[in-house]
Amino acid sequence: MTLPSTHDVALAAERRTAARLLLAHPLVASDGPHADLFPLIRRHADWLAKRFQQVLGYRLLVDSSFARLFKAGLGAGSGHRLERSTGTPFTPHTYACLALALSVLVTAPEQMLLSHLVADIRAAAADAGIELEETGRAAGKRTLVAALRQLVEWGVLIETEGQVAAIAQEAGGEALITVDRELARVVVAGPLAQARDGADLMRRAADPGFSGPRTYVRRMLVETPVVHLDELTDAERDWLRTRQRREAQAFSELLGLEMEIRAEGVALVDPEEELTDLHLPGTGTVAQAALLLVERLVERLRPQEPGHPATGGTLVIGVAVPDGLVEELLAGLIAEYGQRSNWQRGYLENLPSLREAVLDLLVRMRLMARTGRLRAEGEGLPEGYVEEAPEGRTVTDVHGARPGGEGWVLLAAAARYATLVTVRPAAKARQGTDVQEELPL
Repeated sequence: MTLPSTHDVALAAERRTAARLLLAHPLVASDGPHADLFPLIRRHADWLAKRFQQVLGYRLLVDSSFARLFKAGLGAGSGHRLERSTGTPFTPHTYACLALALSVLVTAPEQMLLSHLVADIRAAAADAGIELEETGRAAGKRTLVAALRQLVEWGVLIETEGQVAAIAQEAGGEALITVDRELARVVVAGPLAQARDGADLMRRAADPGFSGPRTYVRRMLVETPVVHLDELTDAERDWLRTRQRREAQAFSELLGLEMEIRAEGVALVDPEEELTDLHLPGTGTVAQAALLLVERLVERLRPQEPGHPATGGTLVIGVAVPDGLVEELLAGLIAEYGQRSNWQRGYLENLPSLREAVLDLLVRMRLMARTGRLRAEGEGLPEGYVEEAPEGRTVTDVHGARPGGEGWVLLAAAARYATLVTVRPAAKARQGTDVQEELPL
């Protein structure tokens, strides 16, 4: 076997670095936060465009001043949400302000006053029959500022003099902003022209096109923390199970990701821990409480002797979480760790708020889920999509692998998380250090 040359190794490493950057940051500007790696993207633009199209069905546009990877969606509930600087998720009103601002900016002058932009956004909302929060009130102003700050972060807006936050000033501050119309035109990746409404846009964005199951499964693998088998149709499960070893090699070469294959599903793991916007274990009250909660749920609800149907076992992808158990366990965690671990007072005094934040993180990590219809049952499929495996092929039966009804489900991937709690001596604790740290086993 001929070993690759030093040149080939360096070339593969450059391409992998550029591909990883685009996957994590689909909009890269030549003068933005990742400007040092932008020449790498331009150098390998043709190769990257071809590979992203072949593997994921993503279109890559590389211009002299920016690179835009047009990702496709995965359907309702699977998107990457935008957040304010405080970590609060964008509300529908914030997204509406963002969309209206983009509709105005694609034809805006190169420079304009902030007050003129706000007036244009209000006019666009009126023309479209969209009722926004009152932008003259404090809450409405903060919503609009959050949308405009996102555009500043993307490089669509440049704060030439002053800041977009001037909108929220009581006296009605002003600012001069510079507009990058080219970036404004490439922000939206979905097929807006064909969509009838928002729901239709989500369906069309998630349609993998002629490549069908192959492309959708690959997108699921790279864009989500874990793919459970009952989140795939028969055709998708058939394709994954017959190709998973070859796919593992391909993802390793393209993106440096390692594939973990289990009876319940598959996950791509990044050894560098760079290609994710979610971290568990993580810092902060919510991440710590979520990790401890998962440990206790797994301990309480672990199924007895789960197995794989191929060996005569019973496939268990999820188990029901009894009503009230999450609240009970979180209350215990607050009593045991809350004060001495310096958890946020707002969460210590408001159990429902902590519960909501923790469950939100665990759902996004695909460790817990609400009960409901799944993709394996035809939920959310585009029109005309191939659901069934080729005739004569036997696929893993996922019927009943997670409970139905109403409530919460603890998913199989949760079992890979466990904690080791270390309490430092009291003398050290009095010095203001944390008294708890969590480590995955």
